[in-house]
Amino acid sequence: MTAVYREICDPVKRAADIPHTISLIGMPGAGKSTVGVILAKLLGRRFRDTDLDIQLREEATLQEILNRSGYLRLRKIEEEVLLELALQDTIVSTGGSAVYSSAVMERLRAAGPVVYLQADLATLAPRVAATPERGMANSSDQSFAEVYAERTPLYAHHATHTVDATDGTADHVALSIADLLRASA
Repeated sequence: MTAVYREICDPVKRAADIPHTISLIGMPGAGKSTVGVILAKLLGRRFRDTDLDIQLREEATLQEILNRSGYLRLRKIEEEVLLELALQDTIVSTGGSAVYSSAVMERLRAAGPVVYLQADLATLAPRVAATPERGMANSSDQSFAEVYAERTPLYAHHATHTVDATDGTADHVALSIADLLRASA
């Protein structure tokens, strides 16, 4: 066990040094869900994946919602879910399109740090291609590269912190987030 891991897992330091609510934003394939679960376990927080919350609420996969109602409706549902979600003591993995809602982003920033899991297009494209039915909330005539170009400035604008999501394993990224937030507290 590394010294950083031991320090993060110390419940006294954890409670005193790291914010209780942390939101993760970024492109599909950046690792928000995977890193979020690990970060929640490290910090002893609840974990919420809003993509899963949407699917449970709508009783359909994201792709089924897109097919049935279109990408603008999926974005609206995502906004509703994020505005209703209990945030206290929670690591929140947002859907990739959460940044289109100013109300959501203001709420997340008011609750705690918003961490952008930044990854380059060359890393993300194969990850997303491996799961083509993942249900991305964008126009069907947009390429993944176009969505990337449209969203990355929004993520950078709304984030309070940015972490390189390609720098090592998901465990390493989660530890990096905890270390960054402790250092900036």
